[in-house]
Amino acid sequence: MCQLLGMNCNTPTDIVFSFEGFRRRGGLTDHHADGFGIGFFEGRGVRLFHDDKPSANSPVADLVKAYQIKSENVIAHIRKATQGQTSLANTHPFMREMWGGYWLFAHNGHLKNFFPKEGGFYRAVGNTDSERAFCYILEQLRRRFSERPDENALFDAVAELTAEIREYGLFNFMMSNGECLFAHASTLLHYIVRKAPFGEAHLIDDDVKVDFAAVTTPNDKVAVIATLPLTANETWLQLAVNELVMFREGDIVRRHAPEHPVYMSAEEGLAIARAAGVSV
Repeated sequence: MCQLLGMNCNTPTDIVFSFEGFRRRGGLTDHHADGFGIGFFEGRGVRLFHDDKPSANSPVADLVKAYQIKSENVIAHIRKATQGQTSLANTHPFMREMWGGYWLFAHNGHLKNFFPKEGGFYRAVGNTDSERAFCYILEQLRRRFSERPDENALFDAVAELTAEIREYGLFNFMMSNGECLFAHASTLLHYIVRKAPFGEAHLIDDDVKVDFAAVTTPNDKVAVIATLPLTANETWLQLAVNELVMFREGDIVRRHAPEHPVYMSAEEGLAIARAAGVSV
């Protein structure tokens, strides 16, 4: 089962602390060794790093750490291949242009028999269900809106398309245009919003801690989203099954959740992934 990581902030922030814990989940001997990627929005541009090797000991991941890039929106992904071979073309996050801006997308799950008709604007380069889903979402959005719609209309359209696609299987995903970040849970997705008063955090996957009070200002607000919590001493919240949220400036500004929300344990999520044919 792949791993997702996202960050949405109200000020440019580096993701080194979270990424160092996250990258440890993509090791040589575990089940997440089919490559990784991370994308940073910087103004209207994007820095995108991909490697088809495990993230735990990747020189590309070392480069990301050394850069200490600051961004308001970041999406990262550790891959366990379910569809498509291990290759750079199949490595998330995927990037496309729409309405004069870049979009990033990463997916964790398995969409069975999802082969929509090829679009006139967006087509997959690789052969994953993930990239096909991303291209389908963008194709439908561009057909509906010749120009970028307002935030509420955009969220409603993404919610409708998400409900359509998840009928094909597990569809945990993150998507961002550099201003807002969408996150959807079919099984497991957690988040935390860090804001004043800031405290100390300890990674679960590495013997590293940081005092956020020493590296932030009182006005900072940083939302971090991950498949599973990254720190041991903070309270992470969980998205409900089939819940879609939109983050902007470190806050959830829209959400669409079932009337009677259901939350999964990690064990339940992994069991459902196995039953759906997802390697975990």
